[in-house]
Parts: sequence; C-alpha cells; structure tokens
Amino acid sequence: MGVHPQGTSNGEPAASKDELVDDRFVGDTDLARWDSSVGKWLASRARRLSARLGPYGALILILAAGAAVASLLAFATGSVYEAVTEADGVAALDHPVLQAAMTLRSPALDAAATAYTDLGGGIGMPILAVIATAVLVVRRRSWTPAILIVTAAAGSLLMTIAGKQLIGRARPPLSDAVPPYEYSPSFPSGHSLNAFVIAGIVAYVIILRCRSRRGRTWTAAIAAFFALTIGLSRVFLGHHWLTDVLAAWTLGAAWLVLVITAHRLYLTSRKAEKLSRSPKGTPGS
Repeated sequence: MGVHPQGTSNGEPAASKDELVDDRFVGDTDLARWDSSVGKWLASRARRLSARLGPYGALILILAAGAAVASLLAFATGSVYEAVTEADGVAALDHPVLQAAMTLRSPALDAAATAYTDLGGGIGMPILAVIATAVLVVRRRSWTPAILIVTAAAGSLLMTIAGKQLIGRARPPLSDAVPPYEYSPSFPSGHSLNAFVIAGIVAYVIILRCRSRRGRTWTAAIAAFFALTIGLSRVFLGHHWLTDVLAAWTLGAAWLVLVITAHRLYLTSRKAEKLSRSPKGTPGS
C-alpha cells in the first residue's frame, strides 16, 4: 500500500498521527487514559461524538459545551462574591493591600508597571496570542493549537463580560489609581483572567511536546510568573481590587481545566479511531 506524501500509509494526515504520538504523553502520564468512573464516562461519550462528527468536530462541540459551563461558573462565582463582600469577608483585604501598594509607587516603577500591564490588555494580549498561535500551528502542522487557544481566549472573554455585567463593581477611587484611568466595572479583572488563561493554554500546548522535565517545569513557571505578575500589576496600579484578581485567577484555573479536559477527550477519540483502523491483533497504543 502506497505512502501518501503528507500522510500515513492509510491516508491519515501526518499531523493527526503526530498529535496522537507526540501529544498523548506528558512524562509518564497518558492523557488518553481515564481511571475514574467519571473520566471513563466522558471518554465513552467523546468517542461516540467523534464517530459522528470526527475528532475535530467533537473537540469543538465539547469546547462549546465547556464555554456554557464557564458562563455558569462566572455567574456562580459572582453570586458567591456578592455574598462574601456583603459580609465583609475576603474583601476586607482589598483596602489594606491597595494602601500597601501605594506606598511602593514611584514615577519610574509606575511607568514600568503600566507598560508591563498593557501586555495583558485588549491590544497586547491578542497580539501575543496570535503570534503564539501562528508559531504553534506552523511548527506542528495542526489546527489543534488554534482551536484550543482561540476557544480558551473566547471563554475567558465571555467570563469577563458576564462577571462585569453581573456584579458591576466599582473600581478603586481614581485618586488611588495610576493613570491612564479605566472606567469599566472592576470584577473580575479582565487582564488577570485573560493572561492566566492564554499563558496557561499556550504553556500546555508547548508542554505536550517537551520531552524533558526541566523544559516542562520552566514552561509552566514562566507562564505562572506572567499570569501572577500581570494580576499583581493591576492591584499595584490601583486599577483593580485584590479580590477582582483572585476571582479572575480562580475562574481562569477552572476554565483551563475544562479546555485541557476537552483536549484529552480529543486525544482519546484519536486513539479509538486508530484502534478501529488497526488490523486485528496489531497493537493500537
């Protein structure tokens, strides 16, 4: 049987084969293996969807369902947030932390923090995301990085909009903030949420192809540092309360778990597809 120029002997695209071979394991962990009963149930449903829609179709549908869950999560977080702030709970941290941040300011540090925080804004973050997506798509010859990054970013934006509309919390007083001032609702911090999600999903896609533990550790550490410092810069500049940032990180972590789970289900579907094509008695793992 002839070998296709850009594929395997059975005509499967080379990128699809590489994804199953190269993306399936992180260290010794098999991402297409599910040990829990819930995981096995999800995997069986993903395989059924893949049989009808194809692996990419199943991935997109699962991510769309995850986006709906993310919206509900933002609503639930907002409701809990309102209850906590009305009782002067975690929000009691906001004013002392802002006052402490104000004592650290200087013209040079303010300018540096403003330039840095713009990386996580409405212009800087999309540019970084597009560059990362383009590089990963070209290097991997696969649309999977684009689907994951675009969906992750869209879900992050959806949660930001939902949270701001639901809570409508006022930002810190302009007298306590560093210009340029911002006037949209404060909760959650969009910069913090978007930086967390996009840095996290890009790191995940890179880690899939990292074969050394040191490389995976450094990738995760750099992404975490970026997300952490973008969030803290928002508090330092007086553009957000600390609880706005904490909530953004919580929402971002939950959404990343959903996106990564969807990708694992995609790999599981690819594995099942490969097994179904393998001759009887030929290992498919």
